[in-house]
Amino acid sequence: MTNTNRRNILKLALTAAALPALPGLLRAAPGTPEFSPQPNDWRSFELRTQVRLAPQGATQIWLPVPSVETDYQRTLDHAFTGNATEAALVTDPATGAQMLHARFDPSVSEPVVELVSRFQTRNRTVDWNRTSDVQEDPAVLEAALNGSSLKPLDGVVLERAREITQGAGTDREKVAAIYAWIVNHCYRNMDVPGCGPGDIQATLTTAGLGGKCADLNGLFVGLARASGVPARDIYGVRVAPSAFGYKQLGANSPDVTGAQHCRAEVWLSGLGWVAMDPADVLKVMRAETDNWIKDPAHPLVAPVNAALFGNWEGNWVAYNAASDVTLPGAPADAALPFLMYPQGLNAKGRLNELDAKAFTYEMTAQEI
Repeated sequence: MTNTNRRNILKLALTAAALPALPGLLRAAPGTPEFSPQPNDWRSFELRTQVRLAPQGATQIWLPVPSVETDYQRTLDHAFTGNATEAALVTDPATGAQMLHARFDPSVSEPVVELVSRFQTRNRTVDWNRTSDVQEDPAVLEAALNGSSLKPLDGVVLERAREITQGAGTDREKVAAIYAWIVNHCYRNMDVPGCGPGDIQATLTTAGLGGKCADLNGLFVGLARASGVPARDIYGVRVAPSAFGYKQLGANSPDVTGAQHCRAEVWLSGLGWVAMDPADVLKVMRAETDNWIKDPAHPLVAPVNAALFGNWEGNWVAYNAASDVTLPGAPADAALPFLMYPQGLNAKGRLNELDAKAFTYEMTAQEI
């Protein structure tokens, strides 16, 4: 990359950082509100996950549970029913990820479990002009600087991070440069199953900068960490349509079985944890219209590009921010790089979480 290109990317990134929204850039469809999440009241939702399996010997199920308590999300309650031999809400002690663990003896004729979670969410916004003395546990920030199984922070990741952030003096400038680089150089690969594997080294090399949210926001997080900025993925699921008319930025029916989405956040001094979602910018560019939009300055994309640098819409619920999750009761080799989908294990082996028909689970959401 030439010095001129680096300066151009950094200039675009700093502009995005200074302007959470771009006034005057309207959607192509007349009368559709501009994408610009604003502070709002709490909204209450119910998320229902039901698993119903054919008998196949001893069976275990793990269902991720919304368990993030912040100023943009809070839990009301969880309940579960079914015919499990044993079932309980459990926590992975190493990562804090919470889940429902259900175990079925071979004698159970048709394993069934249903988890109902009720919670509240609201839009998440940042005021770039206001700072405070907000603090975080040093251990949490240290964890947000470490690599993981799919986020190595050396080799090609470190090289690319140094290249992208050259000339950036502050953490905010580094984050802005990385965000702009993701939007300008990566793309949403529609052929990748689910949310993608999240292997950021592969995204930079064999995958050719293409992927889904776990790949693209995962790459953003990895590049930030390699640049010395605490960052983390947050794994969850969309639960409601976007209030701004973007079909790709919301759940457009009560059936949210395939609506999982990984977001990201970074820690900036004076601001605390700040929302980020360059993957959703790329999703709008690739899939919001029949034509692939390749210019982030396009009127349909520009408001989303500006807003998702620091803000996100509260039509999504977070499960956890955990990497390398251990499933209680599972063999050691069943550890997961992240927990965002239902997981299952029976006499035939691990169930495919990306095949809801074969796994036979359904997820529904409603506002209450």
